[in-house]
Amino acid sequence: MGMDGQNFDCTRCHTTVKHDIAGRIYSTPAATERKSLLEDDLGSKIMCESCHSDRPHKSELGMKLNDHTDKLACQSCHIPTFARELPTKMWWDWSSAGQKKDGRPYVEKGEWGKPVYMTKKGDMRWEKNVVPEYYWFNGTIDSITAQTTIDPTKPVQVSEAVGSINDKNSRIMPFKVHRGMTPYDKVNKNIVIPHLFGKDKDAYWKGYNWENAVAYGMKYAGLPFSGEVGFVETEYVYPTTHMVAPKENAVACEECHSKQGRLDKLTCFYMPGRDASSIVDAGGWFIVLASAVGVILHALGRMFMSGRKED
Repeated sequence: MGMDGQNFDCTRCHTTVKHDIAGRIYSTPAATERKSLLEDDLGSKIMCESCHSDRPHKSELGMKLNDHTDKLACQSCHIPTFARELPTKMWWDWSSAGQKKDGRPYVEKGEWGKPVYMTKKGDMRWEKNVVPEYYWFNGTIDSITAQTTIDPTKPVQVSEAVGSINDKNSRIMPFKVHRGMTPYDKVNKNIVIPHLFGKDKDAYWKGYNWENAVAYGMKYAGLPFSGEVGFVETEYVYPTTHMVAPKENAVACEECHSKQGRLDKLTCFYMPGRDASSIVDAGGWFIVLASAVGVILHALGRMFMSGRKED
């Protein structure tokens, strides 16, 4: 991995104890304490702080950057974009699947040689150099199941980051968010499990009939199905942690500390350069003007007193 860098192998960070691989799943955090190896050399190495500590910057500017590490994940600054070399799939629309050319399934490829349409899978969109989206994250991801009741009037969070500004273990973390259109039960309002692969007529990739494929899949899973299939927009989150860029390419301060910057969706805190308060702004300008008036009056007073002494 990364032969142009440190050429780490997976276990360099994903330490394993009794077949428990750190960072393998997100139902529980990979590590609950952010300790460096200087503090605990037997601890998990999955965190950046494990090797770099929570005060990794040594320059004069770095001292200020170190003030961010209690709320900002290292990856948020050091992974400015992902999919920098190879494209990544960002959109997958199952609702458009099933179209054929001359009665036969087909595949249409776009830029980078990746499929943008497949009869079996529908429309897809691939992107490179993608700017992540940012969420509070404590290391845990919640996911729904085929038994979860959903609201089809808005995008369904199939998986979502867990965390908040009030959680001491949470940091602002970069994520890839994969979006698409997914089949669901229009009556029972839950994501469904379609039977895709197989030579039987009910397999979607054989008969291209969603109702038959879903009926088979849900019956196999032992779950109810109303017989009505719809499609709902869905979102999946993937923590972005593997594509660390050279330090000279780290996210610049003004990319976040500005209006409509990278963190514009995180509105639960005040951030200089992005947020403003009319009261604070008015108070600041009052102080500036009062100071200017004071300086002018002081200068005039000195001039007046100097003139009287000469008389």
